[in-house]
Amino acid sequence: MHRRRIEVFLEFLIFGIAMGVVEDMIAVVLATGEPITWNILVIVTLVAIPFAAIGELIVDRIHLIPRTEEKNKK
Repeated sequence: MHRRRIEVFLEFLIFGIAMGVVEDMIAVVLATGEPITWNILVIVTLVAIPFAAIGELIVDRIHLIPRTEEKNKK
């Protein structure tokens, strides 16, 4: 069960990073009009990672996967 929770955490984390990078790249292009370069992509990725991790930790507290103790009580 512990392995499954790690899998779910990583799935949400990777999806959160990807969505954060896309969102931030759109914002940078629309706000500044600068062309997309590798430097901008790296900075945007570094900014997106902590927000995705924090978001995932908050989502993970909701217990998306019920614990085995909770299953046995029902």
